Amino acid sequence: MLAARLHEYTHDMSDGLSVEETDRPEPDRSGDVVVSVEGAGWCQTDNHIIEGQWADYVPQELPMTLGHENAGTVVETGEEVTLVSEGDQVVCHPVQTCGICRPCRRGETMHCENDSFNGLTTDGGFAEELLTSERAVIPLPDSIDPVDIAPHADAGITAYHAVKKAVDELNPGDTAVAIGIGGLGHIGVQCLNAMTAADIVAVDLKQSARELAERCGAGVTLDPATDDVAAEVESLSDGVGAAQVLDFVGSDETTALAPDICALGGDYHIVGYGGHIHEPAQALVAGEFSFVGTLVGQYSELQELVALVKRGDVDLHTSQHSLGEINEVAEKLEHREIDGRAVITP
Repeated sequence: MLAARLHEYTHDMSDGLSVEETDRPEPDRSGDVVVSVEGAGWCQTDNHIIEGQWADYVPQELPMTLGHENAGTVVETGEEVTLVSEGDQVVCHPVQTCGICRPCRRGETMHCENDSFNGLTTDGGFAEELLTSERAVIPLPDSIDPVDIAPHADAGITAYHAVKKAVDELNPGDTAVAIGIGGLGHIGVQCLNAMTAADIVAVDLKQSARELAERCGAGVTLDPATDDVAAEVESLSDGVGAAQVLDFVGSDETTALAPDICALGGDYHIVGYGGHIHEPAQALVAGEFSFVGTLVGQYSELQELVALVKRGDVDLHTSQHSLGEINEVAEKLEHREIDGRAVITP
């Protein structure tokens, strides 16, 4: 089968992955599931993996097939699989968990001590077929196209996971700020709109992204190149600041906004990454605000997100690309030339 493989780390996205023939996966454990991939979302994390940014955090054996946002049709299962059968359409949580370690027993599946992560620590879905497990697949209703929902396997649940934490601290009339209305941010705005009565402010440099944010439910959009974001948030919140901020960019420039836009006791959720947090400890003490990290989301949260999609509360803005265009997609994302989410259709 054809797959897009990473052979060595590079900052040159034009030649990051090699599309080549490789062996098709076969179930070798009783709980394995093989999926014919119909859609695989391209993520900024894929760019970071190509650059080697994850090499110090997780074991990576190259060459490896990338792609962690996957959906498609089951073509083969292990002998003990009962949740799905051949022909069923599924969306695949990117993490395959053991189910027996302490974090799994507590429902904290993203902290599984024996996990494997498609496209990060093991072969992913930029390929014609993907090997996953029964614990990672969610059956889809007939009304949902696997190509359309594939990016929700990471972009969707990551945004949803962050919003779900923020919702607990948002009251009607509070101000919530979303920074970066790209592949994750436009989902996050929709989740905020569906799950809270907060006033939503969206921040992005691109006019097309700000227009997308308005269509997704943002009441106000700001351009940080021309607008004083801190002053605008202060004015919009009657001097209180943002009760919750969701940063889908995570650059040095965006995280530096935290002390100036967070309300006292507020939370600044780091969803995107690549930058750093450089704030004096006194700023956190004086404002009593918190930086909160976000790592994808639980299996159960992907189930909840599928329910929101089925209900029509969350819709993905996507563009489709062939496997042969994969390096072109990586380059476009590197230069912020993709609105919403790019989906590879192997």
